[in-house]
Formats: sequence, structure tokens, C-alpha cells
Amino acid sequence: MILSGISLLFIFVKIMWQRYIRLKSLEPELDKEWVADCAKHAVATYKGSKITLKNVRDFTWKNKREHNSKWIDTKVDLDDITDVWYVIDHFHKIKGLAHTMLTFEFGDGQFITFSFETRREVGERYNPWNGLWRAYELYLLVATESDALHLRTNPRKHKVHLFRVQTPPGKDKALFNALCDRLNSLAENPEFYHTFGQTCTTSIVDQVNLITPGRIPNMWRTLLPGHSAKAAWKLKLVEDWGGYEATIEASRVDERARNWDGKEEYSHFIRAHLPPK
Repeated sequence: MILSGISLLFIFVKIMWQRYIRLKSLEPELDKEWVADCAKHAVATYKGSKITLKNVRDFTWKNKREHNSKWIDTKVDLDDITDVWYVIDHFHKIKGLAHTMLTFEFGDGQFITFSFETRREVGERYNPWNGLWRAYELYLLVATESDALHLRTNPRKHKVHLFRVQTPPGKDKALFNALCDRLNSLAENPEFYHTFGQTCTTSIVDQVNLITPGRIPNMWRTLLPGHSAKAAWKLKLVEDWGGYEATIEASRVDERARNWDGKEEYSHFIRAHLPPK
């Protein structure tokens, strides 16, 4: 019985060691046959406060899978940032499982969304277990909000919350710059996504702590981003709209989004009920 147990342990250790050696040999890549929604990688160029973004995704989604593909180049002015928004997309019935994004609103009417995701090859589907074993490259999607958020509120019909971020003077610009630097880095030096260590939320936390060290402490809520609203509210990272429960209630935008007729500007329409700044 003891020998049997030792033999099983030896086999387990051997399998795990072989897997470790195989994983260590894997390298992230830039050139693969990517699925259409992450086929291009955005890059940013700077000229003073002006930033040019190339390969911004601006798809029009007919349903969960069908879309009109469109990649655009656009220019933004950091001095023209009016708001930063934190998005929580509850895509799963388990509350802790969610996707998070950041949207920057500009005075010229642009809403630019940053979303850390997995970059999938043709035929690949996301699985959190696979994400532990270097199965996907880390992808920083830059998209119009009418693409990235509309996909989640309407075709996918997810429960989505939108919170206005509280940023000290200048930190909104610094955060946008940090995200652009990260974008350019990934465009040249790819990295692996990891289900716990390198995700949508942990990557946002890294950027926030980069410009303000220690602003977001280590906590379990960053590993289960569906619970991150409570942490953001307690840390005063997002505006308080009358207490936590009232803030959660006011921040929900998916139900309103599904009444959108496609004529009014999407981002303005879904914000019409939100408390003013």
C-alpha cells in the first residue's frame, strides 16, 4: 500500500515536471492566425499631449459572432480627457467571474476603451484552466466603446456596470499614457496571459499602481473581478453615488442599452441616467 502511494506520487511529480519543462520552452508570439476580433494590434505614437492610435477596433456587431470588421486610426488629446470610466461585465452566473475594462471620455465626443484580454488563434476558445498553462498571449484591445461595450450589453446581453473613476489632477493623463506604453510594449514583446497573475483586472491594477504606487493593495477581489466594485468603492477609486448599494444600482447600464435605437450616440445614451460629475 505504501509502495503504491509512493509510486503514484512519483508518477505525479514526473508528469508535473515534464509539463513544467514543456511550458518553460514555450514563447509568446506576435505572428499567428488570430481570430478576427483580435487580428490587429494597436500602437500609439506621441507628440506632446496629442496621441495617435492606430488599429483601433470599431466593429459593428450584428450578434455575438457576426460583425462588420472595421479598424480605424484616431487622434486624441490628453488635455481633452473629461472622464475615466471603470466597466464591470458580469458574463457568468458566478458573480466573481467578470471582465473589466477602462474607458476614457474626451471632450470631442470620443470614447476609447482599453481591455486586457486573451489573444486567440483561429479555432481557439477561452478556458480559464488553459489560461494557467501559457495557452494564450496577453492582448490589450483598444476599441471604440460603441464596439467593446455595446458587444457586451446588447448582443451578449450581459449584466454591465459603469462607474465614474475618481482621479486626482493629472492622473487621468498619466493612466492613459501608461496604458499606451503597455500597448506599445506588448506590440513588440508579447507576453502570456495567466488566469490569476496576468488578467484583465490585475493588468489594470498594475497600471494604476505604476503611476501611484500602492494605490490598490493586494486583495482577493482583484482575482475575482466580479467583486471588485466593492473594493473600488471602499478605496474611493470610483464616485460614491449615495452609498454602496445605491452606487451599484445607479451604475447598471445594460438594461438601458438594450433600449438603444441605434440613432443616438451609444455612449451618451447609456449614460443619460447616471449622476452628473
